[in-house]
Amino acid sequence: MQKIIPAKLQKGDEVRIVAPARSFKIIGQDSRECAAKRFADMGLKVSFGKYMATEEMDLMGSSTVEHRIADMMDAFKDKNVKAIFTIIGGANSNQILPYLDYEVIKNNPKIFCGFSDITALLNGIYAKTGLVTFHGPHYSSIGCIKGSEYTLENLQTMLMGEQKNQLQPSKEWSDDLWFINQEDRNFIKNEGWWIINEGKAEGTIIGGNIGTFDLLLGSSYRPKFEKDTILFIEDCFTSSGDAGAFDRHLQALMYQDDFKNVKGMVIGRFQKASEVSREKLEFILNKPELKHMPIIANVDFGHTTPLTTFPIGGTAKIENNQIYFEI
Repeated sequence: MQKIIPAKLQKGDEVRIVAPARSFKIIGQDSRECAAKRFADMGLKVSFGKYMATEEMDLMGSSTVEHRIADMMDAFKDKNVKAIFTIIGGANSNQILPYLDYEVIKNNPKIFCGFSDITALLNGIYAKTGLVTFHGPHYSSIGCIKGSEYTLENLQTMLMGEQKNQLQPSKEWSDDLWFINQEDRNFIKNEGWWIINEGKAEGTIIGGNIGTFDLLLGSSYRPKFEKDTILFIEDCFTSSGDAGAFDRHLQALMYQDDFKNVKGMVIGRFQKASEVSREKLEFILNKPELKHMPIIANVDFGHTTPLTTFPIGGTAKIENNQIYFEI
């Protein structure tokens, strides 16, 4: 596949916010105000999709498929827009994959960033066009008032800075419902990464939320595990992301004919409610097919805060129990 690398953001650039999954309506005013200030502090101008700005919300918490497609395509077509951020995740962004105009996207490459359910779009767009996309914070995530320094630093490194990173563990993390109460926060000292298997590997980054990624199996929207692939995966407790579900999702990936090309694995931090301890995860990963590859877990991405930003279609290297990635 011929990769397309979008231009990095410059101060003064316009960023478009879209809602391909859940509606803008569920985002609190405090989060909106904080996100607006953060983007302004980065020197970026923010605009909103036509239909997401109306805050329409159907019985599934989204706007119509037609309106979600329209906002996505308008953002890619608009020459003034240099990056597209999703407002939040959800459960149905995969609905719009068949209706996106991939030739338009390919001919108008720009940064596309989000996570969770947006995994479907990140990987689908990369598979169809070769455009490197970014697994990183939503607009709403940037509206997290406390504990966001790590998130913002890593975001700017990948989208505005050197666009390569030697990842470091955050000093602390949180799994509380910050979007319900921005002041009632509980931060936990980070014990660091879990080195499940040592080793060295380098390859193309594919992955995201494993439950959403598995929805792409058997379709043209699932990127092939190329000659050398580093799989980045995480699971969300609210989508049945307990130990058993993670094990099943992983097994489904391992059944793919090209899984033999996966040379290493990086696993995001599990939420506390999933009750996935290091001991339990090591048990799950004690599979013959995984013995040969380096695996590092408890990394800062997934459904806890803070979050790193990494490129889907970029290159990752695992060496000496360290993680490096770049576009």
